[in-house]
Amino acid sequence: MKTNTLTPELPVKKSDAVNKKESSLKIDTLTPELLHKMNAYWRAANYLSVGQIYLFDNPLLKEPLKLSHVKPLVVGHWGTTPGQNFIYVHLNRVIKKYDLNMFYIAGPGHGGPAIVGNVYLEGTWSDIYPNVTQDEAGMKELFKQFSFPGGISSHVAPTTPGSIHEGGELGYSLSHAFGAAFDNPDLVVACVIGDGEAETASLATAWHSNKFLNAISDGAVLPILHLNGYKISNPTVLARIEHEELEQFLRGCGWTPHFVEGDEPEKMHQLMAATLETAVEDIRQIQSNARTKNDTTRPRWPMIVLRSPKGWTGPKVVDGLQIEGTFRAHQVPLLVDTEHPDHVKQLESWMKSYKAEELFDENGRLISELAELAPKGDRRMGANPHANGGILLRDLRMPDFHDHAVKVSSPGAVNGQDTLVLGNFLRDVTKLNQDQRNFRVFGPDETVSNLLGAVFEVTNRQWDAREVKNDEFLAPSGRVLDSMLSENQCEGWLEGYLLTGRHGLFNSYEAFIRIVDSMFSQHAKWLKVCLELPWRRKISSLNYLLASHVWQQDHNGFTHQDPGFLDHVINKKADIVRVYLPPDANCLLSVFDHCLRSRNYVNVVVAGKHALPQWLTMDAAVVHCTEGIGIWQWASNDQGSEPDVVMACCGDTPTLEILAAVSILRKHLPDLKIRVINVVDLMKLQSSSEHPHGLNEKDYDSLFTQDKHIIFGFHGYPWLVHRLTYRRTNRNLHVRGYKEEGTITTAFDMRVQNDLDRFHLVQDVVDRIPHLGSKGAYLKQHMQDKLIEHKNYIDKHGQDLPEIRNWKWSDTQ
Repeated sequence: MKTNTLTPELPVKKSDAVNKKESSLKIDTLTPELLHKMNAYWRAANYLSVGQIYLFDNPLLKEPLKLSHVKPLVVGHWGTTPGQNFIYVHLNRVIKKYDLNMFYIAGPGHGGPAIVGNVYLEGTWSDIYPNVTQDEAGMKELFKQFSFPGGISSHVAPTTPGSIHEGGELGYSLSHAFGAAFDNPDLVVACVIGDGEAETASLATAWHSNKFLNAISDGAVLPILHLNGYKISNPTVLARIEHEELEQFLRGCGWTPHFVEGDEPEKMHQLMAATLETAVEDIRQIQSNARTKNDTTRPRWPMIVLRSPKGWTGPKVVDGLQIEGTFRAHQVPLLVDTEHPDHVKQLESWMKSYKAEELFDENGRLISELAELAPKGDRRMGANPHANGGILLRDLRMPDFHDHAVKVSSPGAVNGQDTLVLGNFLRDVTKLNQDQRNFRVFGPDETVSNLLGAVFEVTNRQWDAREVKNDEFLAPSGRVLDSMLSENQCEGWLEGYLLTGRHGLFNSYEAFIRIVDSMFSQHAKWLKVCLELPWRRKISSLNYLLASHVWQQDHNGFTHQDPGFLDHVINKKADIVRVYLPPDANCLLSVFDHCLRSRNYVNVVVAGKHALPQWLTMDAAVVHCTEGIGIWQWASNDQGSEPDVVMACCGDTPTLEILAAVSILRKHLPDLKIRVINVVDLMKLQSSSEHPHGLNEKDYDSLFTQDKHIIFGFHGYPWLVHRLTYRRTNRNLHVRGYKEEGTITTAFDMRVQNDLDRFHLVQDVVDRIPHLGSKGAYLKQHMQDKLIEHKNYIDKHGQDLPEIRNWKWSDTQ
């Protein structure tokens, strides 16, 4: 192949590329030589993109294209790809000109061919995957692997160097971008947003992230809204509203939008180059003003709206139907298979329109004058260390959690509010890491409600919008991001923060963490794939603290009662998920210290905020949490003999009710042998063959016996425990938990309505053990009487019985 000339190459169409709003821009930013080189680089990226979607062989078209050169199953998405290729080459230019520390987040769905192709052109792909060389053989491998068994997905994924964002599910790109920018003052995150993606609730909310970005201590996010007009088969809303309305919307969200619109390559290159320079200069000016003058006034950050045809430069018409600029360009614009053999020539013509012989040498290597357009080393967007956050990760400075221990003279002797105690520990974590700026607390305005307010003794909520009298804890800089009432936003911010090498936690009401079910799933899948990629360094774990839980919603009622996140979490791979339900504050401290130190997990911790009995000293709590499950000997009386019944519990409220039931049984049936087991680490119930934390069969049987009845009080839905234990030998398992009963009622009545209360539990034991005889019958009758007494009392007084409110543990009650 000859490589002597670079021609302007693509046929052009008339367009009004220069919007009147942008008429003052310099439209000769690029010299003719640089313009032609950049357009050629764009052609190279487009060529590689088409090749990835279609080709199995003959990557440089050195022989006439045949059907045998095409993949037997062609899968991919072309529509967004040429626009993203266009953006990437222009970002490369400003990175080199301004020496920017920048990486790229690809929001528009399955635009994988664009990012993979560009990372290959800049050399990063071959650095990571040496088998995909920068020559003809490597190009063939690049093409074959795309959407091919054993290869890579059609969207940007963990396998893609330079990515922190899974492109398979839409909506989170801008949230991830801001999470990455927090505490990274020299970083610019270029976030490309598809106009279909812009219709999701998460993305629509994320526009307001600019009210939380501190120009002094944080980096910058440059959103690029890519309007190509269509989703899968429908137009997009933002592409169909009037220009003025779109501009007003974006300005109303606090942005300064710059428009790049058209379809004529040369004019679009010049306009994009000028617009990007304007945006970069605006960012630099905003940051310089803020940092030199300590000006914390909220700026109007720049953003870009790129309007270009869907499937730009692809087939114009196929079988009489318009393709370019329509929804038909979304996926595979040209079917090439045994049923459409005539399309082989059309595919060949399409690929040859990019004039690959001018772009790659005889050996398939990008010619040097084009390769020079890409940044070098870590400035390449595919090689940016922030996109492989484990490289930058530093350990947290951790306080000694023992310093926050609740003093427990005997089990149940004192009451405590578990999350209130944890708040003091998190305050110290925050303080110790202030100068490292690598730890944040996230939540949808629930930090105070969940009793973690002690953190505000050492930091503020980060808030860059207007403040008024009587606001609390608001400041332009802070370690807490909880001033936005959006679980999706908080989750996205935290994920972006973790993926770029920092630490944090997400505190939420238990019922409403369900809003991010899908986001959690995507992050868990990301971590699972990363474990299979040696070059992906481990990141800090995603830590959830779920408070205001199902058993503490006496004033909120039924709407706030849903422990189902636990069921959802355990569906994910066992080497990723961990679930902890500490029974008291000391156990919560031990568990959370472990979680904040851990890597590459999703840790879910459920804890209450209401005053409940405290059971274990700190030393005992550390041992118990390290084991994850154990017999509470001080509550049991089966030492030296086989138990008649096993009373097990998992969660703070079930632990209280199980122990209350045990105290009643031991008082009225002193000869009954009871073993009490408490579970902190939920996954201990699963077999060791299914989860690394699980107990082997011998250890499980040693605790729970092989044949005794097990009365199990559980925090969540009862069937989850059955699901975890269905392979165990002992089938005499009877789980009491939440069964979708609840209303505005007292705390104890919530337990009564779901049969988790002490009175129902005692009856359950009596029913399971027939040899109790008349003593058991009288006790059962007594429990039924207590339930009636309870109901009459709360109906009259609006609070629980004094014996419930004032109950203390005793094995001789």
